[in-house]
Amino acid sequence: MLLACVQTDITFADVDANLERVIAHVEKAAERKSDLVVFPECMLSGYAYESRESAWPHSVSLDDPRFAKLAKIAATHRLHLTLGFLERDRDQLYNSSAMIGPEGVVGHYRKIHLPHLGIDRFIDRGNIPYRTLVAETESGELRVGLAICYDSSFPEPMRVLGLAGADVIALGTNWPCGASRTAEVVPPARSMENHLFFVAANRVGREHDFAFCGCSSICGPDGVVLAKSDGDEETILFAEIDPADARNKRIERIPGKHVIHRFDDRRPEFYGDLSNPNDVGD
Repeated sequence: MLLACVQTDITFADVDANLERVIAHVEKAAERKSDLVVFPECMLSGYAYESRESAWPHSVSLDDPRFAKLAKIAATHRLHLTLGFLERDRDQLYNSSAMIGPEGVVGHYRKIHLPHLGIDRFIDRGNIPYRTLVAETESGELRVGLAICYDSSFPEPMRVLGLAGADVIALGTNWPCGASRTAEVVPPARSMENHLFFVAANRVGREHDFAFCGCSSICGPDGVVLAKSDGDEETILFAEIDPADARNKRIERIPGKHVIHRFDDRRPEFYGDLSNPNDVGD
């Protein structure tokens, strides 16, 4: 299968302009016969809002006709895509990511871990558990876990997606320049910890006082960097993958002498404190 990671600028507070940008990038990724195309966080809206009220007009619901338009394009090119958007659900506002395929919205996720930054200061905390979505591609079945930006700074949700059978974690993000170290360290670490593929699609450009660092990447099992952008230019990264490499968690480096399995070798009976929110070290 072929993964595509889109590193792009975003037009602040202009959903229709960003939709056209998404379509243009999908067309380019389709030329390479991509199976999954991953876009940044808040791809349709932009991120650096100063209030909930200013962001609300640029949010969309899951039944918005723009998603149907993207589904038609996905059907034309026989691919799936993930992208970030501000989701309105009655009076709630979420920072969300959706996976869209030929049949429409396969599923979506609402950001759970919220930093004190940009629109995340004003939205509602996500309420959808981490789960794996299935993309039925011409090359076979691809199991995709959705996550957004700051989520990746916590190993627990990435492990939950791994345990749920994700072949690839599609992380849309808006890392500013101050988070360039995160962009460098976290994707290979999370892919290594969970022995899966990890696509981190960051944006570029500026919004108000924010400058975004790019540095998108595609990493493979054991943290191998398969493709990477070292700067803040617009680009699409590509990597050919075999999902079977992520599904086989048994790593046999020296037959019979050095064998590890990062899931089977866990001892969760000793991890109880992880679920105790009040148990914080001194």
